[in-house]
Amino acid sequence: MRKTPTSLVALSGIVALSGIVAGGAVASPAAAAGDPVQRSLSSLVTVDKFPGASASVRLADGRVRHYAAGVANLRTGEKMPADARVRIASNTKMFTAVVVLQLVGEGKVRLDEPVETYLPGLVRGAGGIDGRQITVRQLLQQTSGLQDYDDVLFADFLNALHTYYEPHDLLKAAFDRAPESRPGEKFAYANTNYVLAGLIVQKVTGRPVGEQITKRVIEPLGLRRTYWPADGETTIRGAHPRGYFPAVNGQAPVDITESEPSGGWAAGALVGTPSDINTFLAGLLGGKLLKPAELAEMKKTVDAPGFDTVGGSRYGLGIATFKLSCGGFAWTHGGIAPGYVTYVGLAPSGRAASIAVNSMVAEQAAAEHLDKSLDTALCG
Repeated sequence: MRKTPTSLVALSGIVALSGIVAGGAVASPAAAAGDPVQRSLSSLVTVDKFPGASASVRLADGRVRHYAAGVANLRTGEKMPADARVRIASNTKMFTAVVVLQLVGEGKVRLDEPVETYLPGLVRGAGGIDGRQITVRQLLQQTSGLQDYDDVLFADFLNALHTYYEPHDLLKAAFDRAPESRPGEKFAYANTNYVLAGLIVQKVTGRPVGEQITKRVIEPLGLRRTYWPADGETTIRGAHPRGYFPAVNGQAPVDITESEPSGGWAAGALVGTPSDINTFLAGLLGGKLLKPAELAEMKKTVDAPGFDTVGGSRYGLGIATFKLSCGGFAWTHGGIAPGYVTYVGLAPSGRAASIAVNSMVAEQAAAEHLDKSLDTALCG
């Protein structure tokens, strides 16, 4: 469940996500025609009607291939650029989880300590919500039982895109809703968990969570085209495709490129590129960000029904599993932001892939095709 607002589900059905570039040069259409990744992305444009899509595949030997199809701008017809910046949405959760786990390794946070220890008196709400009963692990694992704030704050989705939210605004909306389940009882995906995780980072370090993500993750891995937006920054820096709300109910697609990222905050604010996400995944799973003990904790998973359309997913601490047709599973996450969708993964072979489209998903079939595209890119 690379998370989508319920308001979008109500408006447009469900959730979701297109030349090839190798070594920095765009391959000719003839050279690209036989590539299964290219065919898969092109189908997302022709069959599922996404304006455009791009993908980056990092091979086990470190070589990188970039792909693109469709258009970046419906008004001008500009072609989709390869490996351009997009809002990477809930992939941000992986970055936030890494920072929390680094603090665990430094002895500043304990995974099985109540949230109350770090945010005293904050987590209280309807139906007995109580931070004394919820642990840091349960936040990162999406098993706190807390409900999401999306349905409340973003019910009028298009008109909410330019509203600035403080983290406590997001939490108030969530805490007004009774829990979906008891802490630790089951997986229940909610951005609320990662807003709280971000506040824990700030409380423990005394610094902004975006700064900590930048210094502890982005800069060490050299992710030069990934960044945390500044307060009130509604545009995307550098080259990027326009992002769209999909055509629904006979209406034309709506350009929603400029939107307020504060509604995602530590759960979904980052902007980046597919190749940067691949570098992040390879660095994370390769042990460059976490000590062995904390990486092992991250990989401890619980059943996560509904996380993707393939089934059998499990969720760890900010990272999930994705069943592969070629056998085994990849480590994955993915995200849905206003105007953009990104699905990502790292296979046992060491092959990493990230796919981005510049429209939100409107049909269940499109979500299924996106999962198949990711599988194609990871299985090679």
